[in-house]
Amino acid sequence: MGKFDEHERIILNVGGTRHETYRTTLQTLPGTRLALLASESDLETVLDRLQQVPGFIEYNARNNEYFFDRHPGVFAYVLNYYRTGKLHCPADVCGPLFEEELSFWGIDETDVEPCCWMTYRQHRDAEEALDVFEMNVDNDDEDEIGKRLGIEDVLSANGTSSRWRKWQPVVWALFEDPYSSRAARVRARSAESPNCYARLL
Repeated sequence: MGKFDEHERIILNVGGTRHETYRTTLQTLPGTRLALLASESDLETVLDRLQQVPGFIEYNARNNEYFFDRHPGVFAYVLNYYRTGKLHCPADVCGPLFEEELSFWGIDETDVEPCCWMTYRQHRDAEEALDVFEMNVDNDDEDEIGKRLGIEDVLSANGTSSRWRKWQPVVWALFEDPYSSRAARVRARSAESPNCYARLL
């Protein structure tokens, strides 16, 4: 087998969806999985290298098609990054899935465009917010719970604290003021864009 023609078209079948692009397009991001596919080596050498990387499935010589069993919707954004140099992330795909796909294709998450960074980071913010609310069921110490949530003791007229009086400002702020805490920001974002984060709170 001879060298590749750099203007040759490559057919990528990702999760059953066929994409067609130029070899030169795939060479725009050196060090990534698709740049390896479009390297200057001959086909046999490229296939040998790809077989050593987990996730490559097969090459169909009859159709001149490379098959990857990955998420086809996310791959459209990945391929667009090769074409435009701008990495955007879909609002309807949960963050961990997008993060996993970027890792598979060998793309650095810091390349995500600033306009999409908040959407991309939303899952991590949600996890951090949920960590704040995760309580040890065996721990009934209200002072410790109050410290974790940043609630000062609220005393009633007779000197005892009321549980509702402690939690009322936090609950109200969570739903009324999206800037009061990280959890409130996550809740506000999940209400604006219904996706997997809406189920977290």
